[in-house]
Amino acid sequence: MCYYNRIIWQYLIRGSIKTTLWYNINYKEAGMNEITIPDENAKTGLTSNQIKLIAIIAMTIDHIAWAFFPHYSLNLPIISMKIIGRLTAPIMMFFIVEGYNHTRNLKKYVFRLFILAIISHFAYAIAFDKDFIPFKETLFDQTSVIWAFMLGLIALVIRENKTLKMWQKNLIIFPIIWAAFPADWSSPAALAVLYMGINHGDFKKQMKSLVICIAIYSIIYAIFLDTVYGIMQMLVVLAIPILYQYNGKRGTWKGMKWLFYIYYPLHLTILGLIRVLILHKGIN
Repeated sequence: MCYYNRIIWQYLIRGSIKTTLWYNINYKEAGMNEITIPDENAKTGLTSNQIKLIAIIAMTIDHIAWAFFPHYSLNLPIISMKIIGRLTAPIMMFFIVEGYNHTRNLKKYVFRLFILAIISHFAYAIAFDKDFIPFKETLFDQTSVIWAFMLGLIALVIRENKTLKMWQKNLIIFPIIWAAFPADWSSPAALAVLYMGINHGDFKKQMKSLVICIAIYSIIYAIFLDTVYGIMQMLVVLAIPILYQYNGKRGTWKGMKWLFYIYYPLHLTILGLIRVLILHKGIN
């Protein structure tokens, strides 16, 4: 009995949509016995849009808790909301790195993040009753995490530069990372973006970098701010299974990037105004 196997690839192009049909045809002496056509429309995993939406929801829940219950409360509903918020930072770090590797214009990408960091500083101050002018009382938590992410991105750009020598790169990167210290999530957030970018393409190494950087932040938080909440920062690991589901696709909607740029400072400003109107707590 003879078997002949033939694989035929056919591309049908309709506009910008490419449909691939895969045929595995087995012939026997009597003729065609089996035709297998896998479903190319079957989708597995999560798109970046879907994961970013999870991050936005988690962030909103977290910021509601911090805006209205700013202290280190051990009340179960409040701390649960803040635990949910641990999903957001690692997802944002991951997709900043993805953006770096897929952007068409790196300069514009860095500039957009810089502008978002500046705008978000004032929104962050309104939401959480901070001074617009930082460092009046403390060095900690003086601006939003976007500042740390932006500096981490700049550090990554320098690290990947082909013309600078390694010692020159390190000399430039060191003060950049330290400049992230006053931000939410502090310098370890910038370090996480840097090392997740260096390890792009190796998910395990990316997640190891994330855990190590956040462990540094967790220890500092536990020593100088609050022990329980310091330990709680390590729950960023809850985001790893979600990121593992990333299928490398953006999703059909192209507006998610702009939604985040608008939503982040807007929701902080709204929370701050609600806090003032309901709690009658002034803005510095």
